[in-house]
Amino acid sequence: MSFEIIEGVLNIKLNSTLTLALAAILLIIGYSIKKKINFLNKYCIPAPVVGGFLFMFITWLGHNGNIFKFTFENTFQSTFMLVFFTTVGLGASFSLLKKGGKLLIIYWLICGIISIFQNAIGITITKLTGLEAPYALLSSAISMIGGHGAALAYGTSFSNMGYESAPLVGAAAATFGLITAVLIGGPLGRKLIEKHNLSPDTSETLDNSISNINADSVEKLSDLDIIKNVVSILVCMAIGSLISVQIGKLIKMDFPAYVGAMFVAVLMRNINEKTKIYNFNFSLVDGIGNVMLNLYLSLALMTLKLWELSGLIGGVLLVVACQVIFMIIVAYFIVFKILGANYDAAVMCAGLCGHGLGATPSAIVNMTALNEKYGMSRKAMMIVPIVGAFLVDIIYQPTTIWFIKTFVETK
Repeated sequence: MSFEIIEGVLNIKLNSTLTLALAAILLIIGYSIKKKINFLNKYCIPAPVVGGFLFMFITWLGHNGNIFKFTFENTFQSTFMLVFFTTVGLGASFSLLKKGGKLLIIYWLICGIISIFQNAIGITITKLTGLEAPYALLSSAISMIGGHGAALAYGTSFSNMGYESAPLVGAAAATFGLITAVLIGGPLGRKLIEKHNLSPDTSETLDNSISNINADSVEKLSDLDIIKNVVSILVCMAIGSLISVQIGKLIKMDFPAYVGAMFVAVLMRNINEKTKIYNFNFSLVDGIGNVMLNLYLSLALMTLKLWELSGLIGGVLLVVACQVIFMIIVAYFIVFKILGANYDAAVMCAGLCGHGLGATPSAIVNMTALNEKYGMSRKAMMIVPIVGAFLVDIIYQPTTIWFIKTFVETK
């Protein structure tokens, strides 16, 4: 750490280790604040978002008053991001598809089509308002479907292309999406249930043993088992990154490394289910992914510059507002009917608002609230998390890349 006064402003420089330590401290602070403020729990605001935005506000005060500024050596952020998305891929078993059946396929396709319309809405608004395409896309499927992780990952790529405010726009849009996802999801599902006098199907015989697919062995993992699980993550990261580079050369644009790593991880998981190369442990991999995501988000958010967002607020707010209106209309009037216009469909529409504007935890919050009041929908609780957590990426990622390649120019 070094301190230097330049033109009356205190410049604080942190090396990579100190930057990571500060991110970790902000993460713990975020968890502490979240525990004490019910609003943050109610709307599923992640702890690193709480801590990161708090620090952003502090740096904004320093910048606004010409008092101090921070300079970070942010070495670990991209690696942590890559680890997280790789663990997401390792959690995707093809066995889950078989359990969901036809309804899962229909819901999956609906979500994919919605993501395409979300990007189309963003691009349309750029034509009407002059908002630059990267900022519109970051306020569309990337942040609405992908959440903070994808918003900051793509935001970094856009920043490298010359759009400096991109990470901040993505973070702001994703946070807005999380809040609105819970605000509209439950009420929309409740309205559908009460309007159509719906109730759970008590004769439902759906296999609810879905959790067994990711169940871990009762035997304690050996050190070698742990090492093999970690090595599998690293191998998927390495191979996926190389594949992403080659895809980038083919399409002549930057292709996110995490997309390649995630899909390689899916193949690794499902090949291992057949061949049993190593003792895959979902809890271990999921835990590693959770830690990496939290540190990645904390690092990304604390280094953003809030003052760079001022000139983009109007256009970005218009895009996200249109996304919310679009989701309400589509879920209520169209998706509900396609899914069967029954109780399961109503609960799934509430879940769709959750992960279609925010994240999979938001979807679960929406559906749980309805289940507790009106009765359990096992189909919704099984299908929506599977699609929201990973399957929708298979459609929204490639189509988003197409939108970027077609409408975004490097500065």
